[in-house]
Order: sequence, then structure tokens, then C-alpha cells
Amino acid sequence: MLINGYKLDEEQEAIVRDESQHLLVVAGAGAGKTLTILGKINYLINNKNYQKNDILCISYTKDAALSLKNKIIKEFNIEIDTFTFHKLSIEILKSYNVNFTITDNETLDRCIHEYFYIDTISNLKQRQYVSSILDRKFKNSNDYLNYLNQNYEEMQKNGELINTFIRLFKCNNNDVKNFYLYLKNSRYHIFSFKKRKAFLLIVLNIYLKYQQYLLDNKELDFDDLITNARDIIIEKGIKTQYKYIIIDEYQDSSLIRFQLINAILAKTNAKLMVVGDDFQSIYRFSGCSLDLFVNFKIYFPDAKILKINTTYRNSKELIKIAGDFIMKNKLQIKKDLKSLKSLAYPIQIIYYKNLKLDFKKIIIQLFNTYGNDFLILGRNNKDINLLINKDITYKDNKIIIKNYEEINITFLTIHRSKGLESNNVFIINLENSICGLPSKMKNNTMLNYVNKVEEKYPYGEERRLFYVGLTRTKNYCILLVNKSNESIFVKELVRSYKKQIKIHYL
Repeated sequence: MLINGYKLDEEQEAIVRDESQHLLVVAGAGAGKTLTILGKINYLINNKNYQKNDILCISYTKDAALSLKNKIIKEFNIEIDTFTFHKLSIEILKSYNVNFTITDNETLDRCIHEYFYIDTISNLKQRQYVSSILDRKFKNSNDYLNYLNQNYEEMQKNGELINTFIRLFKCNNNDVKNFYLYLKNSRYHIFSFKKRKAFLLIVLNIYLKYQQYLLDNKELDFDDLITNARDIIIEKGIKTQYKYIIIDEYQDSSLIRFQLINAILAKTNAKLMVVGDDFQSIYRFSGCSLDLFVNFKIYFPDAKILKINTTYRNSKELIKIAGDFIMKNKLQIKKDLKSLKSLAYPIQIIYYKNLKLDFKKIIIQLFNTYGNDFLILGRNNKDINLLINKDITYKDNKIIIKNYEEINITFLTIHRSKGLESNNVFIINLENSICGLPSKMKNNTMLNYVNKVEEKYPYGEERRLFYVGLTRTKNYCILLVNKSNESIFVKELVRSYKKQIKIHYL
């Protein structure tokens, strides 16, 4: 089978022709997931007589969904419903003439701010003593305002924590009664009971305030879109009777997304194919649950699992190192990744003393050796500041080196790079620090209430994040490392694969 001029390999073709009711496709990085999805659509239409309205495609991000939609149009000259989960939910609600407005991203933050800076002060003026997150009592509003001013940064962090808590709370399908359970369970944390209780009561008040605002203004947030669409399908069904549903990036699914799809399956008896890579599950902080992927057969006992083990991006030397590294976590699905490409020392380490001074020299030297097209990856957006100086500027994700403007250099966080590739990749901020890679910033224990499955393996998600960074390259992945403070991940690679990695010192 030829798709977009490429011949499907045996694993891809077996997936395309498979007719299981529920199919999980476990695909390695660069293994041709999109090509396989296009092959499945081709097979359904040309071999199984499906019509274009019979098929629903879902991807995680707006850009990914649009890219897939355009590839379908280009390849088959037809339009198939290709949505994000949020866009699908909007279409379902519109089909039943539900009147709503999507709230802006700042609504929850405004509710949090109003609670601390207006509601609490109002209560104090009425002589109603309140507790802060730190369980501190305030006698009057001036006392409280002084506290807010003196602890501004801490209050900002508490606001961010509350925001994350409420969003995780909603995307894991919780409601008010769960707060009763949380408060009840808090009694077992003897030494932190007062602080936990104070925090949970504050979050409950803000959650109720937020939900009331949405109700009064007929607004829905992104989680409400999905849960409301799910509920209307359960009650009334879905107007488009899909026969086949394809979900890309399934490793990034959340509980309410899963419930929406399950509701559609129950009403349509459609077949389901989900495609993804548990090695690249890096959005747990936003409610994504790896459990839905690695335990797919628990949710669909009749499911079939097929794998695409051949990568067309990375060399076999790179995927051997990256694959062994990620499989230190035995909860990941074992893969026998292989490649027809061979490249000596695909992972290289450059130890530097001062990155701001050394980066220009490194890039120019590698430009002369490897040619153009470099992708610089950081753990955080602020990592770009590790590079900028009088000769290096940054604008619109592009790094510009004075007198070498012809060199194409892009900077992204690893999260934003997922799904992309480049001829050669650099990873920076590989330091042993709280904000390095791995980030040693511990999740606040309060989030354990709303994260459904706690990951026990140390730095499990950070390990997957590093794997994503390593596998963005078609050729070399170059790790820029501060020798005096190197990441534990770099130390592990050097310790385990010293003969397969080339090391340079500046």
C-alpha cells in the first residue's frame, strides 16, 4: 500500500488491515504514526466502503488536528471530521443548540485573586476571623493586607497551586462531594492536618465561586465542554453516527476525554483505534493519565495491541540508548525498537565552562561540520536566557547569531517540540538543580488528592521528557552540559553508555 508516495512496512500494513473492535497501536518515536493513520483511512474508504462521514479523527492539539486534516485532504481529496477533544465537544453541544460561551483562560485566576483580595477582606470587616493557607489568624483587614504584601511571592505560588488543583479536580471528573472525602482523609495526616484542612476549605470556596460565575454567565471552561458533551451524549445520543474513531497521541488522554469517547462508542458501536507512545507521555501536570494507555486492555478487555517498532527518524544507535534509558521504568510498555539508519556517536556531550560565551563557537563549528538546521531544546521557556548575549538575539522562536544570520536555529521547550524533528538537536539546562532536567521541583502533596494515579518511579515523567528531547533528531543529539553541575541523567548516560557517546571538553 502506497500512502503519500511511501510504502507501508509490514507492521503498519497489519495495523491498517486489522478489524478489531478496539485496537491500541503502540508506536515508537518517528515510526510513522500519521502515515499509518492515513493508511487506515484509505483502507476503510477504498476496501471497506466507509463513507467520509463514518470516520472521526481526534488529535491532542489544534495544530496536530489541523495538520492531520490537511494531510487527509491532500492525500484523498476529502474532508473527514478531524477535531481536538474540545472542538469535538463544541460540535456536539452546537448540534443540540446548547447556548454557551467559552470562558477565557484568566477567569479562574480572577476568582482566586478576588477571594484573597476582596472576599476575605470583606469577611474580616464583618469580624469573621478566617484562616490563611498557613492557618494564621488575622484580627482585622489591615493585618491581613500587610500579610499579603509581605508574602506576595508566596501567595502567588499558592494561587498557582490552587489553579492547578481545581483544573486537575475537574478533568478527573470530581465534584463537590469529593471535598468531603478529602477532608475526611486529611484526618489521617496528623502533623499536617490543620494546614491541609485550611487549604482544602479555601480551594472549596474558590471552586464554588468559580463554578457559580460560570453558571451565572452561561460560560464553560475547557473541562466543562467535554463533560457537558459527554452528558448530553449519554442522555440523548450523538447525531453523527460514526462507525470508526481514530485517536492520535492517546498517551495524552485524561479521564473525562476517555469518558466522552466511551459515551460515543456506547451509542454508535463504532470501532476504535488509538495510536500513541507511552514513552512520550509528558502532560501529567494537565490531567493526562498514562494509566489509560498502559492498561488499555483493562478498559477494553477485547482489545488487540499492535506495535510499530521501526523508526524512520533516529539511528539504531540512538534508539538503543534512548530505549534502554526509558525502560529503566518497568511500568512502560516494552518495545523492540529498530532502525535501518546507522550513525556512530549519535549522542554527543559538550562540557562547557560558560555557555553564553561558548555557544556561538559551538554552533559555528557544528554548522561547518553538519550543515544547517538546528533545534535547541530547553526544560523551561526561561532557558533561552542561558544563551542570549550581545552577539545572540532571540525572536519568534528563532535564535539569531550576529554575522551568521544564515544559520537556521530554533528554540523550543521539549514539551512544545513533541511531534517535531530536526536534522540536529541540542539540549540545554542539563543541570542538577530544581529547574534543570530532571526538574527536582517536587509536586505539592496536595495535588495527590486530584491526580488519579501516583507515579512511583523516581523522575518518571522527567525521564520521558528527556526521551522526547533525545528522539527529536534525525542525526545527532548534542547535550550541552555544565561540567561543574551536571544532570543526574547525563551522569547515567555516561556511566551506562560511555563507549557509545562522544564527549568533548571546551
